[in-house]
Amino acid sequence: MSAENIRKEFPILNQKNRNKKLIYFDSAATSLKPISVIEKEMQFYKEYGASIHRSVYELGEKATNEFENARKKVAKFIGATSAESIIFTKSATESINLVADAWGFKNLKKNDVILLTDMEHHSNIVPWQIISEKTGAIIQYIKSTPNGTLNLEDFENMLNENVKIVSVTHASNVFGTINPIKNIVKKAHEHGALVMVDGCQSTPHIPIDVVELDCDFFAFSGHKMFGPTGVGVLYGKKEILKNMPPYQTGGGMIEEVTMEKSTWTDIPHKFEPGSPVSAQVIGLGAAIDFFNTIDNNHIEIQKDLISYALKKLNEIDGITIYGDASERTSIISFNIDNIHSLDIAQFLDYEGIAVRSGHHCCKPLMNTLGISSCIRISFHIYNEKNEIDTFIEKLNKSIETLS
Repeated sequence: MSAENIRKEFPILNQKNRNKKLIYFDSAATSLKPISVIEKEMQFYKEYGASIHRSVYELGEKATNEFENARKKVAKFIGATSAESIIFTKSATESINLVADAWGFKNLKKNDVILLTDMEHHSNIVPWQIISEKTGAIIQYIKSTPNGTLNLEDFENMLNENVKIVSVTHASNVFGTINPIKNIVKKAHEHGALVMVDGCQSTPHIPIDVVELDCDFFAFSGHKMFGPTGVGVLYGKKEILKNMPPYQTGGGMIEEVTMEKSTWTDIPHKFEPGSPVSAQVIGLGAAIDFFNTIDNNHIEIQKDLISYALKKLNEIDGITIYGDASERTSIISFNIDNIHSLDIAQFLDYEGIAVRSGHHCCKPLMNTLGISSCIRISFHIYNEKNEIDTFIEKLNKSIETLS
């Protein structure tokens, strides 16, 4: 697809923001949705919106087939060898909570170590804090370096027989840094620890192969990769998932129920109680179909955009850009001396430009950086260089006005 044709696939780009042409630079928070995804979810409700897994009539069978085909698409998309390793949740946050609770409560004990990093999203910190309170396990943090990468020497020094799980972001949602997950997994496994990977920021931007990474768990969300809100994914190695107790219980995940006890069905349905998020999962399948139509062209497009934006931003006096790793996604976070990030974000909003200001659900990292907030811009395949030019022009105007 050409850039022009790609943009035509995203109807929201026809909207205005504050009566100005919309420039959307907040894809790290949530991506825009192509028309094929919107129509696929709508088709479910219009044509075969029946209850899946429970119905023998034609509409129910079609809904079930579409749902399970989406599971197969997800498995293939991230390199999993079996669709049984794919669990659908309502968000990546729930996926991480599932692992922390179902695996952690069974396997962690007093003085065991959970190893995190200071660049984690709150969703990959808080669930581990809760399970540590329940089990007596201890949380330790790998620190980031000034250029936005992890201190891998410290990581190796922290590994010992007490470390039971390492839970780490694949790509930082502040720095944009792509962490060397394959190396982290290898070192952790040498010490007997499992590895949970938060793939929310990596899956929409780089090829994922969970078998090559050899991670034990991998989580991501649908809404950051052209899919609907309300659907997340958890990949887990089958032998580990089979030995985990259910995270939640109810209909659809049972094998047998009597008045005295219950038994569970096999994976993946053991972890999908209640009525599934059918429309959202089917919409996610359409999002993966869309990725397949653009192939890997989006990777080169985003690399070009990030390089161009960094060059332009570095020409601005008084700017501090956080993180300069060579391996990164299309995220740039920065501050301007003596101007609050929220003021700049509001100024840009009235120029039609959507950016993010705040702590980005990364308060520990903000503390490490010695700031309370920053501006974050993030791109995807529907963005263009001329939008960056307009953004730089309006950013300079905001600096002049607010200084």
